Amino acid sequence: MSDDPADTKPDAYAGPDPASFRPESLWLATTPTTDYEPFENGLDVDVAVVGGGITGLTTAIELKEAGRSVAVLESDRIVESTTGHTTAKLTSQHGLLYDTLLSEFTERKARQYADANEAAIEAVEQRVDEHDIDCDFRRTAAYTYAASSDDIEQIEDEVQAAQRLGLPASYVEETPLPFDAGPAVRFDDQAEFHPRKYLLAIAEEIHGDGSYVFEETRALDLEPGSPCRLETERGEVVADDVVVATHFPFHDRAGYFSRMHPHRAYLLAVRIEEEPPEGMYYNTASPPATMRTHPAGDAAAADEDAALDADEELLIVGGQSHKPSVSGVPTSERYRRCERFAREHFSVESIEYRWSTMDYSPVDRVPFIGKIDPFSKHVYVGTGFNGWGMTAGTAAGMILSDLITEGSSPWADIFNPQRLPPKSAAKTFFEENSTVGGSFVGDRIKSLLRSLGGDAADMPATGEASIVRRTGRPMGLYRDEDDAIHAVSAVCPHMGCLVRWNDAERTWDCPCHGSRFTHEGDVLSGPALEGLPYREL
Repeated sequence: MSDDPADTKPDAYAGPDPASFRPESLWLATTPTTDYEPFENGLDVDVAVVGGGITGLTTAIELKEAGRSVAVLESDRIVESTTGHTTAKLTSQHGLLYDTLLSEFTERKARQYADANEAAIEAVEQRVDEHDIDCDFRRTAAYTYAASSDDIEQIEDEVQAAQRLGLPASYVEETPLPFDAGPAVRFDDQAEFHPRKYLLAIAEEIHGDGSYVFEETRALDLEPGSPCRLETERGEVVADDVVVATHFPFHDRAGYFSRMHPHRAYLLAVRIEEEPPEGMYYNTASPPATMRTHPAGDAAAADEDAALDADEELLIVGGQSHKPSVSGVPTSERYRRCERFAREHFSVESIEYRWSTMDYSPVDRVPFIGKIDPFSKHVYVGTGFNGWGMTAGTAAGMILSDLITEGSSPWADIFNPQRLPPKSAAKTFFEENSTVGGSFVGDRIKSLLRSLGGDAADMPATGEASIVRRTGRPMGLYRDEDDAIHAVSAVCPHMGCLVRWNDAERTWDCPCHGSRFTHEGDVLSGPALEGLPYREL
């Protein structure tokens, strides 16, 4: 993630308006929409799983295969939120991480992290084979390369640490990239796939024989106990155990909002003239760049107007990872920067899709997987995957299933949500929370509102939005293409931060903890459970 002061200024480069790119993830564009029924009041199951992404569905299939009855409850449609907007790398190579793990945790715990993520890749491949799932799964190498000569020593240290932990790591002077990428750490036998194809097939295996997948069913509250009682907008589910597999835990008595912070990244799927390089790529720049390829066949079939050859490979390229903030460049500029990177390094013919993703990073970079808090014996959580949710979410499903059915997991210790963070993480913890607590919730809002100096008469232009105040209350105004004004409260209901307009995706985004809302105020993703109230002009 970048905190560079230059981050607040648009680049001189001016590419096409990002609104002209197809504003949809490749994964959503090339798979059908699901239509599972909403929950109806009155259900008793062994395990209720809240969240229909890779963590929730993996947990559910593992539990069903272990003989448990399961109900998956998704607030919208399954595999459309975070999992539907991933880069879809299945890899245990998570940037330059293992040297840090060895220095801040015991070698036993660092090995647990490595083994869990390697096992996750194997588990996906095994399930693909067992169920004959056509999801473009293929093994490939993963590279993290040095963005500058100053990073070479870190690459060398990472290779040594990864090899010490038994990972398939090696030091290479060159990569298959068509530009000078510098030395890299290479992991062999990693994988890439189409996440929605994989998970929609898994959902079909879950639904039936006493287990269920419910959509359009938002969880509102949870009463831990024996049994647990899960309140939804459509009634109550009673379960022996509950797994909270939402992007951010909707049940947060343990203060997860203070222990992990959000960051957003941006992706493009592009056609290039040359043969795309094999492998998956990440670099040490700040912010880092990410790349991988994917067969264009599905994209060509999904769009009658697309000039795509089914045998082509699209290049997924992106990055621009940053913490949401009140200041900073607009979202459209982030996409332009991704496009500039692509055009500087490849011969880009066209940009087919563009999408963004939100991730949460714990202060020590290790996910939270296990008992959700010390007081809730039968409630579990999987969250904070630090941008590597395809492997970490799969590993979480395996760990949580073992904890529920067996009472233990060989990989659980390092992911324990009740762990104390290393001393080195304390600085990050205090920096993140002082920024949120001081800058955004208190003085920042007051000074921002004073600086606005306007009222509801200051209307935005067509397709634009602004924040104004009226009778002392901040309001978010958006004028749509039909010239209609949509007015909502500009205060996030989670903890009172002022939202910011996302000009490329036309959403209101909270800079404190990552909640997102439609232009009409409806919740797209938490931690907020309620929307932005409608305001009268």
